[in-house]
Amino acid sequence: MPPILNAQSVTKQFGAKPLFSNISLTVEEGDRIGLIGPNGAGKSTLLAILAGQVEPDSGELAVRKRARAAYVPQDSRFAPGLTIRQVLERALEAAHVLDSEREGRLREISGRASFADLEAEAASLSGGWRKRLAIAEALVCEPEVMLLDEPTNHLDLAGIEWLEELLTSSSLAAVTVSHDRYFLESTSSQVIELNRIFAEGLLRVKGNFSRFLEEKQAYLESQSRMQDSLRNQVKTEIEWLRRGPKARTTKSKARIDSANEMISQLAEVNARTVVNSAGIDFGASQRKTKRLVEFEDVSYDVPAGVSEDGGTEVSKGRRLFTGLKFILTAGMKVGLVGPNGSGKTTLLRLLRGEIDPVEGRIRRADSLRLVYFSQTREIDENLTLRRALAPEGDSVIYQDRVVHVASWATRFLFTSEQLNQPVRNLSGGERARVLIAKLMLEPADVLLLDEPTNDLDIPTLEILEENLLDFPGALILVTHDRYLLNRVSSTVLGLDGRGQAGTFADYRQWEDWTEERDKQERGETEQDRLVRKAGTPTEEPAPSNKKKLSYLEAREFATIE
Repeated sequence: MPPILNAQSVTKQFGAKPLFSNISLTVEEGDRIGLIGPNGAGKSTLLAILAGQVEPDSGELAVRKRARAAYVPQDSRFAPGLTIRQVLERALEAAHVLDSEREGRLREISGRASFADLEAEAASLSGGWRKRLAIAEALVCEPEVMLLDEPTNHLDLAGIEWLEELLTSSSLAAVTVSHDRYFLESTSSQVIELNRIFAEGLLRVKGNFSRFLEEKQAYLESQSRMQDSLRNQVKTEIEWLRRGPKARTTKSKARIDSANEMISQLAEVNARTVVNSAGIDFGASQRKTKRLVEFEDVSYDVPAGVSEDGGTEVSKGRRLFTGLKFILTAGMKVGLVGPNGSGKTTLLRLLRGEIDPVEGRIRRADSLRLVYFSQTREIDENLTLRRALAPEGDSVIYQDRVVHVASWATRFLFTSEQLNQPVRNLSGGERARVLIAKLMLEPADVLLLDEPTNDLDIPTLEILEENLLDFPGALILVTHDRYLLNRVSSTVLGLDGRGQAGTFADYRQWEDWTEERDKQERGETEQDRLVRKAGTPTEEPAPSNKKKLSYLEAREFATIE
């Protein structure tokens, strides 16, 4: 059987420099491909080409006859006024699902995505629930392949686990652009890195993310050995050329041609293997105060008609947390976790003094310097990169030193040619680097990072991790990247979304706590929990006398309100 998608010798270019050139990629039945690569490598563009949303400059895309591909872009937006039901009904209609089957399909998909209220307005959902709805909308047509661009962005940890279960338990193929290493590890049967350092423009490895890292390391070591060998050969040939060989004989001509070919080959390899990394280094103030922020029995309510994180408006007030006691000290690394709408962003706003608690008190050290990275990443898209990095002139002050804007841009992997381009032309990861560059100019006692990892590539994530570990001030980190959370945080502050909060040693302890709470609410025993997780009954069910519905009865049953 032919592959579902077959892209051959695809090239795409924006401006003078191509994103990628002569890339070939196939998607077969059951493939679960994790697509990674540095920011600006063209991952989102390649995914859009596979989805038929963007035309390549050269090359061709072949789609298997009658195969359906579902594409979920990074930004999940819905028209104002549309309810969840209406979004799914429109998708069912576009997929030409029979009228008699639509209600049953709609209820099945919305149930799998855990939508309790189908009449809620789609545009007013939180970012995580909009992403769930976009994925549910894509599943309506029962595609052979799903094309997902950064699907874990904005999803809470429960949503990420839901998506992992969806991908690993179904038979459909998937191509997923993601930088979430735990997600790639658990969902990928193959990993492809789109990167100019590889001779073919990409490296494809069968296996999970751990296997990919091993194969990539072996590839780079092999390439390094080849580069050293080629460098020695070129050195020998250059010495021979300097002696001025006479090019009259056929042998001499052939050797001169071979030498020039080797020199060109070495230059090409050298250009490919130059690996740049962003120079992230947050500056801390020299404050000696130990206690920075203290929460004393703090409670907060979401007023009626307001959402905690841009989610569905609530008809009546809701308590986010009650009696929160917490002390933030210098050097503390706090991971803030909880489901969407549980109050994480609200807690950061309370800490910054934007809003006041309804009960309790928040004490802050005198002249406390807070640096805040917002998940909304507000930046004027009409600004040039030069003005975004250096609003006041052609230089910035970093750690009491004057740095020219071109050097500052180079530190964050921007070229001098990009300085006069508008910010709107930058990728999501490049915009995140602009905001990090602005934050680094402000010395901080406390870093407040709200979803800083969205759109960042894996090398930049690794550098961010190292700098957060070395940062001497206090840190509060809101992230759904479980790898980053486990590596950086020394304490986890968990909000359960039902008014309770607690502190834990690590993310695993928080998960165990929430699972125990859920178990107590359901009133199930430990044996019941194990049975539920295994999906097998403890005893043989009693024989049923119920007659199975006929096909016509089942169709009629599916349409009953």
